[in-house]
Amino acid sequence: MLWSPVLIGAGAGLYFDLPVEPPVWAGAVLLALGAVCWVRLRLLAAAVGLFTFGLVAAQWQTAMVRAPVLADRIGPVSVQGRLIEIDPFPQSRRLLIEPAAIDGLEAASLPARIRVRADRGSDALVPGDRLRLRAILYPPSAPAMPGAYDFQRRAFFDRLGAVGFAVGRVSAVPPEEGGSSGSWRQWLQGLRAGMTERIRAVLPGTTGGAAAAIITGETHTVPEKDAAAFRDAGLAHILVIAGLHMGMLAGLAFGGVRAALALVPPLALRYPIKKWAAVAALSMCLCYLLLSGVTVSSRRAFIMTGLVFLAVLIDRNPFSLRSLALAAILILLWTPFAVTGPAFQMSFAAVGGLLAFYEAFRERLSRAWREAGLPGHVAQHGLGIAITTIVCTVATAPYTVYHFDRFAVYSVIANIVAVPITGFWVMPWGIVTCLLMPFGLEAFGLVPMGWGIDAVIWVARLVTAWPGAVVTLPAMPLSGLLLVTLGALWLGIWRRRWRFWGLGAIVPGLASIAFVHPPDVVIAESGKLMAVRAADGGYMLSRNPRKSLEAEVWTRRAAVEKGSIWPREGISADGRLHCAATACRYEAGGHSVAFIRKGSPDLSCPDLSGGADLVVSPLLPAASCRPGTAVIDAGDLSRRGAHAVWLDTAAIRVEAVEDDRGDRPWVLKRKGAAEEEE
Repeated sequence: MLWSPVLIGAGAGLYFDLPVEPPVWAGAVLLALGAVCWVRLRLLAAAVGLFTFGLVAAQWQTAMVRAPVLADRIGPVSVQGRLIEIDPFPQSRRLLIEPAAIDGLEAASLPARIRVRADRGSDALVPGDRLRLRAILYPPSAPAMPGAYDFQRRAFFDRLGAVGFAVGRVSAVPPEEGGSSGSWRQWLQGLRAGMTERIRAVLPGTTGGAAAAIITGETHTVPEKDAAAFRDAGLAHILVIAGLHMGMLAGLAFGGVRAALALVPPLALRYPIKKWAAVAALSMCLCYLLLSGVTVSSRRAFIMTGLVFLAVLIDRNPFSLRSLALAAILILLWTPFAVTGPAFQMSFAAVGGLLAFYEAFRERLSRAWREAGLPGHVAQHGLGIAITTIVCTVATAPYTVYHFDRFAVYSVIANIVAVPITGFWVMPWGIVTCLLMPFGLEAFGLVPMGWGIDAVIWVARLVTAWPGAVVTLPAMPLSGLLLVTLGALWLGIWRRRWRFWGLGAIVPGLASIAFVHPPDVVIAESGKLMAVRAADGGYMLSRNPRKSLEAEVWTRRAAVEKGSIWPREGISADGRLHCAATACRYEAGGHSVAFIRKGSPDLSCPDLSGGADLVVSPLLPAASCRPGTAVIDAGDLSRRGAHAVWLDTAAIRVEAVEDDRGDRPWVLKRKGAAEEEE
């Protein structure tokens, strides 16, 4: 049972990592193979079957979500459609729209959804409104460098066919012109948006943003500076509705309802009030799930909580790894793509680590609790919070490093202080707020709730101000993460001595970070930004962009800082980069790279390259070079996306974004590649 979700997840994970789309009959072939094995090797047959379920479920989800995607930038164009969701930001709104018409696009080419930023006219909008606006739209972006986060794939499974920003005011179409729309999903999104606005009206700034994140799941209302403080203090989970919040709500609701029913002797003595309380608590958790936006983390938390209360109803043990395995199976079969994301991985890693740890030490801890007096119970309660925090931190650390390239050093200290405040003060007042909101009295719950949130914010800011609060690490390779995951599963699932063999996979998986060598040269897909590594390890940028996503991704994945800007003419401080008006020359690892600048009047490769091993002409096609000279020009960037170059002692290694993405439904056909095929 415990290995079933592992095999299903492996099948789904393999599907998403394949370079080509598997044929539709692949699942049938694997199932036939499992049937053959069933005669003599039933365990192997079951494993093959579970693996196949994961692969087929992922293939099915891909087929179900497929929708048109914008091929090129367009706009400003007129857009008409229905508002599905509003994400409030500190200075703007992000609108998720189901378009009905976009100028220049036929009905068959309309994206299922588009997402635009809007500043003017968006304050009074509610989900379900019919909209008219002018917008500039772009296709979802490809990774900023090889191996980086693939927003294009994420957008495909969100059925998001275009992103952009509104130009001018967003107008709501009157009902008599646009008709009415009133599905329960839109009503629910409108309820979430209305609750968020009422919360922020009482609690402005970061306090209101955090309160909205805890109650309605709207995390974008927290200013970026404070959101970063939560991340760097290891408290980001407080702003994401998941097991912590669902568990606190369930415990408070279950205990409160049961205590209230126990005050009525006729009920307490004649009826199963414990089970009544379980049903009431589960109902409140369902409402919380819907308010949270039904994210992966909240789904996992609700399924786990539902299994706990189901066990209470049938008088069984509610806490076990089997319940976690069942939750994982349900989510993997429902939305297999979740296996690739940090929400699924970190959520299950944290809960799995806790269940495995407390199952292993349950008898010792229970004995210590029985033998302790009141002071011992208080001390053990504090120790339990500390142990829980440490276990969660250790269990989720590899996934934090892999996805976010950073580790919060003082997260244990921050959580020991912030989690009790959240559980014993913030969440109870959050429940009171929701109960008072229908009567317009939410301020009586929000004001004291805000006191607790302010204390948590103070902890986050204090901890991140300590020296060395965050350690940035190079991007962990996927092979390292898979080794850590396999080792952790082996260690947590088995109960005999061979469980410790899992350490043999965890140690080399973690050590893989030490062997990561960031690229020496990175070139953006647009060709307008390039970076080279300085002698101190930082990146020198070809220009000074005000806010560049590419530069942020490059420096974060390499765990370095942004350095100086390339000189217009002259030599960099470390002597590696020599620039003239028409070209720059970079030397490292015994190799040299020539960068041809935009202002070069003549693109004669022999004249500008100066015998370099690699020539980069990012904005224009490069002329013919001497034999043996590698070239990256505008055509290469258009066909293959952003490039990364390693100047190893033995040879030059070049990788492009499209080299390992393969031919998959979520990979947009690039214009240059399509022209080559024609």
